[in-house]
Amino acid sequence: MQTDFQTVDQARQNILEQLTPIAGTRTVAIREALDQVLAVNVLSPINVPAHDNSAMDGYAFHSSSIQSADITSLKLIGTALAGKLFDGHCASGECVRIMTGAVMPAGCDTVLIQENATVSGDVISFPPGAVSPGDNRRLAGEDLAMGKTALPAGKLLRPADLGLLASLGMAEIVVRRKLRVAFFSTGDELRSLGQPLDEGCVYDSNRYTLYGMLTRLRFVELLDMGVVHDSPEALEHAMLQAMEQADVIITSGGVSVGEADFTKDVMEKLGSVNFWKIAMRPGRPMAFGQVHNATSGDSAFLFGLPGNPVAVMVTFYAFVRDALFKLASANHLPIPMISARLAQDLRKRPGRTEYQRARLSTEHGMPTAHLTGSQGSGILRSMSESDCLLVLEHAQGDLKAGETVMALPFEGLI
Repeated sequence: MQTDFQTVDQARQNILEQLTPIAGTRTVAIREALDQVLAVNVLSPINVPAHDNSAMDGYAFHSSSIQSADITSLKLIGTALAGKLFDGHCASGECVRIMTGAVMPAGCDTVLIQENATVSGDVISFPPGAVSPGDNRRLAGEDLAMGKTALPAGKLLRPADLGLLASLGMAEIVVRRKLRVAFFSTGDELRSLGQPLDEGCVYDSNRYTLYGMLTRLRFVELLDMGVVHDSPEALEHAMLQAMEQADVIITSGGVSVGEADFTKDVMEKLGSVNFWKIAMRPGRPMAFGQVHNATSGDSAFLFGLPGNPVAVMVTFYAFVRDALFKLASANHLPIPMISARLAQDLRKRPGRTEYQRARLSTEHGMPTAHLTGSQGSGILRSMSESDCLLVLEHAQGDLKAGETVMALPFEGLI
């Protein structure tokens, strides 16, 4: 059992090195594929675009007709529309009226935009320099050539990807099966919503924040197991039950120093679990490993998160989110960070990574961070009032107003 403090980076790396992605795929309609993990490389069955076509509304002709030192005049012989071909041949000195997306007529390699043309009856003209050979023509396969990789395996499918698949004529796609995640809270003091709140008890909030964070990962399938009380039998039963159905188990509570010894005993009885002290605030205690059912052969990766509400959220985004991406075979999508200027002095102890809650505003053209009050790890209200976490690096010390820090915005994340 490990007791030395680890940095956030060390703990994150230790977790990722122990994970093996899940197997299993399913075929879904592309309308159901949003935010799912692509299981195979998608090769384009066609050229995109399928033909040379016009990038602008204008006039198509062959570039040999251009007069470099004089006015060029061309005879207009027809029209090409998107979806309606001009089926003749355009000879030297001739041109075809063409719309954006229309197939380039035979004999044409250049498009003059309509704004640069002077039209008189069936003759169009333009001065030297108005167009160069090959202008405004999109080549067949320019966006994507037949047989080339359109989307790589492991890609988390976004709206543009669904459109790309549709442009290739694909109605269905093979994705990874959803990662199954079971989660529960531990503690005799916890009450579920709807239960009377006895003296000394609190309502369980952690399951709801976990539910919200996990739901944002649409490649995850959830199993909410409620509140598990403080007894070895209850905890072991819950873990064995979770293993039957889930790839990952996430618990909150029961991993800090001074917690009931049986919590750690049960975790270690069922598998190889490390209990770490991580040089971070909030969220110092954490358990990670893999638990097994020797009888059935079931197993699951285990994340034992702290019990304080803010610490649950911070450790989820510091460690669990990246782990779930790897387990789902998804290409890593790092959480985007932005630079922000501090609106006030900020105390920070070197030797640990700190995550402080703040709100961002734009002042003098720059993002500016204002702390949202007390930073205690049990104060969920200050997390609700914030729109970002300030990520203060391991070696940083106190900071002054006006200094720059890195901020993790919540928009699109939680």
